[in-house]
Amino acid sequence: MKRFASVFTCAGALALSVALVGCSTVQPWQKGNLAKSEMSFDHDPLQTRFEEHTYFSKEGASGGMSVGGGGCGCN
Repeated sequence: MKRFASVFTCAGALALSVALVGCSTVQPWQKGNLAKSEMSFDHDPLQTRFEEHTYFSKEGASGGMSVGGGGCGCN
């Protein structure tokens, strides 16, 4: 039982040290790289909004992405 506790403690310490290595502070001059259009999830916001509207209109349920209405697509 003592050996299990020792292994568990070592594994926990190793996992914690690996997790802390991944944490870093982003400097102000590095934030410009994150604001580039290549870093966004949707490259065309208008197209994404249109696809979401079409999807939730066909879904037939109200509430998703603040869209109400039925399956017919009318509001």
